[in-house]
Amino acid sequence: MARLVFLGTPAAAVVALEALVGAGHEVAMVVSRPDTRRGRGGSPSPSPVSAAAQRLGIAVTDRLDDVHSAGAELGVVVAYGRIIPKVVLEELDMVNVHFSLLPRWRGAAPVERAILAGDTVTGVCIMRLEAGLDTGPVLARRQVPVDDLHADALIGVLARHGAEMLVELLSAGVAALPPGDPQQGEATYAAKIEAEELRLDWNRPATELERLVRLDRAWTEFRGGRLRVLDARVGAGSVPGPPGYLHGTQVSTGDGTLELGVVQPEGRRPMTAGQWVNGARPGPAEVLGHAQGPR
Repeated sequence: MARLVFLGTPAAAVVALEALVGAGHEVAMVVSRPDTRRGRGGSPSPSPVSAAAQRLGIAVTDRLDDVHSAGAELGVVVAYGRIIPKVVLEELDMVNVHFSLLPRWRGAAPVERAILAGDTVTGVCIMRLEAGLDTGPVLARRQVPVDDLHADALIGVLARHGAEMLVELLSAGVAALPPGDPQQGEATYAAKIEAEELRLDWNRPATELERLVRLDRAWTEFRGGRLRVLDARVGAGSVPGPPGYLHGTQVSTGDGTLELGVVQPEGRRPMTAGQWVNGARPGPAEVLGHAQGPR
């Protein structure tokens, strides 16, 4: 069994941390992002990984330099959220669990970018970390179908696969790790999703808008308030009227219709689109959002 330091932040990384501990590895230290405050006057809130480490009785720090004193054989990185400086990597070898089939979708938002691009297959790679952005040699790779999963659900699937792969890879100890294979193919980059990208532009095709909804944070406007669209599917047939026009729970788009499934009006709880339409009673001249001209 290996003595490790673990670097991670969100809930998806907790799966790997728990799997490593469950497999008998000694996690000497966990490094996560600093605690955050929610709302004015809110008390500090630990990251999901920090909270899990405290529950497991593992020392936690938000100082990356502290890994030097951990006496670890290897660092394991899962969705940490920061680039590891070269000076740290020179002191301790590290492997990273990345939720894509590298070199496709290097960067911060690989799952979201795979969904937006319409990829039918994604996966998990475990790579050796080096100073470049997700450029290191790959030690293990596993393909996973995207299907029609939303981002959170797909991340959950990938997190479970990544945890299994880590345990398998480390079962023979750190010294038995392979050097890894150089990444092959054209690199693409998964930039962080910006807030404005999540706005539904009804001039776009319904297929693209459906993918955007699957990121779980898509939104539009209705009567001056923000309306989140939490679930939707490409609809059958067509809807008369300009992009953004509502016909029941179907919305006209630049190409095809989008059938709304679950929405959340500003300041309210999620509800079915039918419940929202029955309560809001959109008029015949009302449209969602501020439709832009054709691109």
